[in-house]
Amino acid sequence: MKDETIKDVVRARYAEMAEQEQHGCCSGCGCEVTSPYLSEAIGYLREDLEYIPREANMGLGCGNPTTIADLKEGETVLDLGSGAGIDVFLAANKVGPTGRVIGVDMTREMIEKANANARNNGYENVEFQLGEIENLPIENESVDVVISNCVINLSTDKAKVFQEIYRVLKPEGRLTVSDIVSEGALPERIRTNPDAWVGCIAGALEQQEYLEKIKEAGFRDLKVVPNGKFYEENPENGEMVKLLSITVKAYK
Repeated sequence: MKDETIKDVVRARYAEMAEQEQHGCCSGCGCEVTSPYLSEAIGYLREDLEYIPREANMGLGCGNPTTIADLKEGETVLDLGSGAGIDVFLAANKVGPTGRVIGVDMTREMIEKANANARNNGYENVEFQLGEIENLPIENESVDVVISNCVINLSTDKAKVFQEIYRVLKPEGRLTVSDIVSEGALPERIRTNPDAWVGCIAGALEQQEYLEKIKEAGFRDLKVVPNGKFYEENPENGEMVKLLSITVKAYK
């Protein structure tokens, strides 16, 4: 599939999720959990979730990047693929009224949902911007921390995404991203399957390739925290393909 076709398919599916308030996205992102605390299955704490808008918790992640982000009061945080705002609101509670959190998402319906969540719950230190993570609408060296949750795997140009993250971070700034990677190459039939793209699977790189792209963008001191593993059947031979959920922290 062409890159633009993949992007259109992903955007349309997430717009549908926003409008229908659908929860969960893929086998590695907790969709098998049906409790009201869907995100607990991927690393969120119930006590943190109770202090953010309930409508922001759509269970669309594969980890919790805020757990090792070491967010501090007064910092500026950028969330890539912010969806309904779960990580933005969690970060906003940590950086406090002197801090600022920006969410960027390419789906207009998600931006509208997130803005409504912020407005209805009195958040004044957050903002949501429509944009693509390969071309961030953010100034150079303007943020302290970049977070992202199961979104970079949806991009067909991950090298450009990490370059953009490096550009917008201040010197010594840090990134913390949760994402899906593979152990071994994915078969072509998975990589060209639109549903597998939407489900955070088809775009998964092999773990080492993923980490190399972060290093090539200029980042240092990488730390990898495993979140879990799951398997996807290879339609070509019936064998199971291993996928991993990881959280990566690195510094500019």
